[in-house]
Amino acid sequence: MSTTSPSPVSPGAAPSGGDLPYRLVATDLDGTLLTSAETVSERTRAALATAVEAGALHIVVTGRSAVWARPVLDEIGYTGIAVCGQGAQVYDAGAHKLLTSLTLDRRLAALAIEKIEAETGPLAVAANQDGLDGQVLAGPGYELQIGSDLPVVRVERFELLDSPVAKLYIQHPRLTDDALAEAARHAAGGLVGVVMAGPGVVELLPLGLSKATGLAVAARRLGVRAADTIAFGDMPNDIPMFAWAAHGVAMANAHEELLAVADEVTASNDEDGVAAVLERLYPAR
Repeated sequence: MSTTSPSPVSPGAAPSGGDLPYRLVATDLDGTLLTSAETVSERTRAALATAVEAGALHIVVTGRSAVWARPVLDEIGYTGIAVCGQGAQVYDAGAHKLLTSLTLDRRLAALAIEKIEAETGPLAVAANQDGLDGQVLAGPGYELQIGSDLPVVRVERFELLDSPVAKLYIQHPRLTDDALAEAARHAAGGLVGVVMAGPGVVELLPLGLSKATGLAVAARRLGVRAADTIAFGDMPNDIPMFAWAAHGVAMANAHEELLAVADEVTASNDEDGVAAVLERLYPAR
């Protein structure tokens, strides 16, 4: 990634600015703020900097756990509050400190896997351990399909739930991601939350958890409201965030389920879609 950093945004109360179109700019990372090469373009950096200079706050809201988000946030010079782990973690990127952290009940998680496999057959499973230093444990057959150089630890299936976990990842050898997510909701939707967050990434979460719940917690800390927020995303896990925010912008590369509920569709993540909208809303002076 480029080492040029945008103006950092630190945690704290939102600045006054009644003439701002939105006081909070919430962006997903993968497929949205990041290009396919996992960089943030110079144009997008400049557009975010202009919005911040105008008085808006930028907050990252990502499905990545804090341990996976931290290297990216450090690289782009982001020092504000970030919502990580599909809303489970509110992370102070400047202080490298977790402010909140929720875990998945391991008994419910084990039961959910059992019920899903009764319907789909064997799954490949990975577990995201709790905490800022939590590792991602990959059971037999689980293959990471997002990001590059993200650390995983290979373990046996019985070891996945030996310690507290934030969430589980599941894969199936034949079912598509959408079909697997649907089957998981049918079999275990009363026990866990189920979300499709990217290619090969179907996740089991604490019931009721979403990017919206985490963003609501972070927004209260920042002193802003849903009505003050514009959100950008690309996957079904961004649907609750779009429902919470005043305005939801889907990338052109977004999943069809998110496109169906978006207030606006912008260019793709590789075509500076976030910047195109921000440049219109926060023109350079």
